[in-house]
Amino acid sequence: MRTARKRPQPVKKPAKVEIANLAGLETKLGYHFTDIDLLKTALTHQSALDGQDGERQSYQRLEFLGDRVLGLAISDKLYRAHPEVIVGRLSRRLSDLVRWETCADIADEWALQTYIRFAANIGAETRHSRSVLADVCEAVLGAIYLDGGYAAAAKVIDLFWAPKLSQSDRPAQDPKTALQEWVQARGLNPPVYRDLDRSGPDHEPVFTVSVEIPGFPACEARASSKKYAQQSAAESFLLREQIWTSKP
Repeated sequence: MRTARKRPQPVKKPAKVEIANLAGLETKLGYHFTDIDLLKTALTHQSALDGQDGERQSYQRLEFLGDRVLGLAISDKLYRAHPEVIVGRLSRRLSDLVRWETCADIADEWALQTYIRFAANIGAETRHSRSVLADVCEAVLGAIYLDGGYAAAAKVIDLFWAPKLSQSDRPAQDPKTALQEWVQARGLNPPVYRDLDRSGPDHEPVFTVSVEIPGFPACEARASSKKYAQQSAAESFLLREQIWTSKP
């Protein structure tokens, strides 16, 4: 008896809601992609991917590129807008405008939190992480650069960073810079940041870091990357010693 051959199952098309969502994000950005897969990659957390190639297929590589594109675009705008300003002040202003807190604020304007794709079992701490938001913001800029070139990326950066560029020329310092300048002014040894622990899976790591200055108790902090854990530890030190009376 002949066995009936099974018909191949049709490939499911992406849900219309996904297309609508991405179209909405493109409208917010003021940029429409030729290769929409670039934007999808920029919005994909490593946890949402199967296999060992999560770094290449997630936002991580695009975030690396977008960070450099953002730095170049902001440096160019500062250089042209402030011909009389010395390099030290330009560097501090650049640091303020590309810091992760600023990128997370821009991500809020784009409502990126509603677009990022995570694995179903990822906890709220990662889903609502400000550092993840900042990284995805830079990944989106990297995707725009690859899709439309530097001019397209610079146009988006100009649109959303312009209000911050026009703010006071005295930026709010990041905690590590503020702590470094505080110890230098007092002739103390530079802060030492020590890696204390790394826990969690590769797609959801938690780093514990301490900052140590001779003559003061160490301060510890945890975050999803070493960079953000160091910033948080420095901020805790500044607040504890009342160098800062509140978060900037």
